Amino acid sequence: MNDTISLLMNHRSVRKFKSDPITDEQLAAIVAAGQMASSSSNVQAYTVIAVTEPALKTKLAELAGGQAYVEQCPTFLVWCADLYRLKQVTIHHQPGQPSYEGSVENYTVATVDAALAAQNAAVAAESLGLGIVYIGGIRTKIAEVAELLGLPELVYPVFGMCIGVPDQETGLRPRLPLSGVLHMNGYDKNQTMKAVEAYDHTSAEYLKERTGGQRSTPWSEQMATRLTEPARLQLKPFLEQKGFLKQ
Repeated sequence: MNDTISLLMNHRSVRKFKSDPITDEQLAAIVAAGQMASSSSNVQAYTVIAVTEPALKTKLAELAGGQAYVEQCPTFLVWCADLYRLKQVTIHHQPGQPSYEGSVENYTVATVDAALAAQNAAVAAESLGLGIVYIGGIRTKIAEVAELLGLPELVYPVFGMCIGVPDQETGLRPRLPLSGVLHMNGYDKNQTMKAVEAYDHTSAEYLKERTGGQRSTPWSEQMATRLTEPARLQLKPFLEQKGFLKQ
């Protein structure tokens, strides 16, 4: 273990923040750290929008499903996959040439780029004593979020991120056993399901303690429920309308 691994191993989501603002210097350092994440072919196909205006945060909190911490946190970052920038430079340098910014591959590259940069930023924020929580809820009413933030074609909000000084103590949520995600030289289906079985016990005990005995649903049952309920099916037509997933 070293300081970096210790920081990573102690990550926890924070959903209650003090009113202390994020300084311009902190924000710049956090996003600059995000920029140093790996990027496929150096395309850097993402943009981050920092939202600090109270009225705008209130509206985003509403669109995200009424998540109060979006409104409460001092700075809310919206991480966007962004191929608009690449499309414009292609038009400039290769006018009249067919281009493939709408391909599934480039959609994947942009989405992964945004996620890698965001995780770098999250670790940077935590190294400064700040807390974060990712907000996938901004995809629930994704068209409204895109309109509110003025996102052009080929840009979509992947997720949000609340950042601020933590105003709560939260416990560590247990993860799958290492054997459930680390396979050597090939995928082992038996190993995967054995890890799930072990994790069901751990996750049920964790949930029971966290809820004071009110809930103890094992992880696999939670995931089965999640996969059998339709969620954000509006995302595909929205992405197609924005110019993604064409090839």
